[in-house]
Amino acid sequence: MSRDLPPLNALRAFEATARLNSVSQAAEQLNVTHGAVSRQIKVLEEHLGVSLFVKEGRGLK
Repeated sequence: MSRDLPPLNALRAFEATARLNSVSQAAEQLNVTHGAVSRQIKVLEEHLGVSLFVKEGRGLK
């Protein structure tokens, strides 16, 4: 039985962003750029077929 699991880096980026409620803070914690975290979240959203965050002003919801 084969399951199509999402990439681990995408899950790490999502977890840090959700916990910190900030892409910039997640990037700092993961020692990557803001753009790298954004790309990984986009990869995960495309993999799952759903939007994971809603931008609200300068924050996320």
